[in-house]
Amino acid sequence: MNIVLTGSLGHITKPLAIKLLERDHTVTIISSDVNKQSHIQSLGAMAATGSLTDTSFLAEIFKSADVAYCMTPPDFSAPDQIAWYEKVALSYADAIVASRIRRAIYLSSYGAHLPSGTGFITGSYRAEKILDALPGVLITHIRPTFFYYNLFAFIRMIKAAGFIGAVYGGDDKLAMVSPQDIASAVAEEMVRTDGHAKIRYVTSDDRTCNAIAQVLGTAIGKPNMKWNVLPPADVMKALLANGMSHHAAENLIELGLAVHSGILREDYEKHKPTLGNTRLEEFANEFADRYNQGSTQH
Repeated sequence: MNIVLTGSLGHITKPLAIKLLERDHTVTIISSDVNKQSHIQSLGAMAATGSLTDTSFLAEIFKSADVAYCMTPPDFSAPDQIAWYEKVALSYADAIVASRIRRAIYLSSYGAHLPSGTGFITGSYRAEKILDALPGVLITHIRPTFFYYNLFAFIRMIKAAGFIGAVYGGDDKLAMVSPQDIASAVAEEMVRTDGHAKIRYVTSDDRTCNAIAQVLGTAIGKPNMKWNVLPPADVMKALLANGMSHHAAENLIELGLAVHSGILREDYEKHKPTLGNTRLEEFANEFADRYNQGSTQH
């Protein structure tokens, strides 16, 4: 198959490309960074450098493809993240129509069944609706849960306060996923011959927040560590003090409250997938390495 991947050499796209190349598929990776070209080619893939909002560029790359993997890279410089998701989705939609490609897989998110109340994930909901409106195109929305690596953001708090804290926590349930398991699910959907799934949830583990804190705490020598639920006003104050825009902070808090109330996982609960291969304990080793390095970069 001739397969086009967006996402440059990111957490999902790179392992996805490797899996597909090992199965002798022809892979083209789109990146906005020309400096990634040689690395992409070293994997055995072809590199296409351009912007995801350049519809003509996308259409030209999609033209000879059997299937395209479409994702929306975060743009933290965008004043409105939800509008950014819509902009990229509209570019994908126009490129799909112009290229006449008939199969696409979109990286969405759990919680994308809701039109509002989920912060940034509202962008995924709107993107799904834009792509679903395309006639004659088989679209699969991959809905991963909370990415393991987002837990790295709590390292600074743990070092300063000895606990994890957010507007959700305690006995709230949090489904988590490894990018490797997402890549495996996308690869499977690309080569399915028994029909296509319209929506596929992907997760690697599912625990309460306190159980997560205990596993991570044990890995870093703090086995009694807790995950505390903090007042939204306190979290907002901390986010703004750390330089986050008010709009982004509001979206992040709304998303956290959707975890706390349980609405984020309502549809996920109805369509629970088989767990992937990467359990929390395995990620905890990576978390401990990062914690001991004293770095929160990822």
